[in-house]
Amino acid sequence: MRQYRLFLFVFTMMLLTACGGQEPVPVPTLTATVYKPPTVDPLVIQLQETEAARLTAESLPTPTPACTNGLEFVEDVTIEDGSVVSPGQRLDKRWQVLNAGSCNWDADYEVQLIAGPAMKAPNPQSLFPALSGTEAEIRMVFTAPEEPGAYRSAWQAFDPDGDPFGDPFFIDIVVVQE
Repeated sequence: MRQYRLFLFVFTMMLLTACGGQEPVPVPTLTATVYKPPTVDPLVIQLQETEAARLTAESLPTPTPACTNGLEFVEDVTIEDGSVVSPGQRLDKRWQVLNAGSCNWDADYEVQLIAGPAMKAPNPQSLFPALSGTEAEIRMVFTAPEEPGAYRSAWQAFDPDGDPFGDPFFIDIVVVQE
């Protein structure tokens, strides 16, 4: 029995040592802290803003300048100036021109009457499409007036905004009764 008591005593001591030998773990407490931004020298802010503006200006693409319109008259292809025609005659007039601007002519470009009679030609009408720096042939169909006399019909190119540009071109005829 003595052994049993010794065993019980040792076992109890071990239990007490295992359970009671540790210190309690402290529970953390939360404390509120107010954020205070660091004070910055105004000169530093100004330098940062200047650098940001410089970097933005350098990194943005340079805008492409607007193209310019230009038309140069090259030659009359058909119906020379002063040609004699009959009253009511159908006239197939053609001009050779150069797109002398940096804009390409597309469907938004027109030819409009600027002086004289239209001689039954549609007004306005589309300008023949042409790339910048290339020649094009403008073709219009007219009908000679019934009355004898000298007639001149002047036309000019207009851009998509409705602004005229380039050399005017014309048909110049003399109607003679046969």
